[in-house]
Amino acid sequence: MTDGLPPGLAALPPLREVIAQHGLTAKKAFGQNFLFDSNLLDKIARVPGPFSGARVYEVGPGPGGLTRALLRAGAEVTAVEMDIRCLPALAELGEAADGRLTVIEGDAMRIDEPALLGAPAHIVANLPYNVGTALLVRWLTTDPWPPWWRSLSLMFQKEVAERIVAAPGTDAYGRLSVLAQWRSRPRIALSLPPRAFIPPPKVDSAVVHIVPAEAPEGVPVSAIERVTAAAFGQRRKMLRASLKALPGGLEALAASGIDGARRAETLSVDEFVALARCWAAPS
Repeated sequence: MTDGLPPGLAALPPLREVIAQHGLTAKKAFGQNFLFDSNLLDKIARVPGPFSGARVYEVGPGPGGLTRALLRAGAEVTAVEMDIRCLPALAELGEAADGRLTVIEGDAMRIDEPALLGAPAHIVANLPYNVGTALLVRWLTTDPWPPWWRSLSLMFQKEVAERIVAAPGTDAYGRLSVLAQWRSRPRIALSLPPRAFIPPPKVDSAVVHIVPAEAPEGVPVSAIERVTAAAFGQRRKMLRASLKALPGGLEALAASGIDGARRAETLSVDEFVALARCWAAPS
């Protein structure tokens, strides 16, 4: 897929050669697992849909495998990388990308993304396992809503991906499920086996695609977070017991009309929204 690519990008050596040239190895401290297969990388880059001219924000590009795929798809990419070992390889990729790649050295947890990007963007990332969930929660709890991002296409351990899309009544259903589903629509778009990565992780991975939806009115983020934390903090207990430690929790439970003998994993996302709305309402 080289039609329309800048000549420098089309002429880049294979990613394995770049990694060998710069002496790069995946570092556990950064939660890195490198993905070399260009066909898989192109599949990930296609998950959000057509990218021609679109702005994309990538976290943790490492040596730039997914970055290449995003550029091949026509995206304008801003990438944030905190591993300084990878910066020379990314600089070479930037020179070849004819102005379509900007690389920022820094910690993604400390980046003011709207200020950095200056416009709505898709987020596509093979997230480092050690910060993936924290970044997702940050992006899901941003205000105002609809958010500054247009979509999220993120690689997680498959277990985490299944928690994000889990339905009520399943073992995987929990706080992350409710948080992801109360004002967005997540789906698992792609699954990858350990052998796809170097070094291979011990578990399967999956790409989750998330698009924002309208937020239910009258439900602040803090209310959803507090109510789900209390309810799932003791998930095997009945709600009347698990919400007792939450100030105003029992009053909200009564006002919502939800049976206090139920357990957290049986409540739908809409029921959690109703419960949080009652908890946040002025007394």
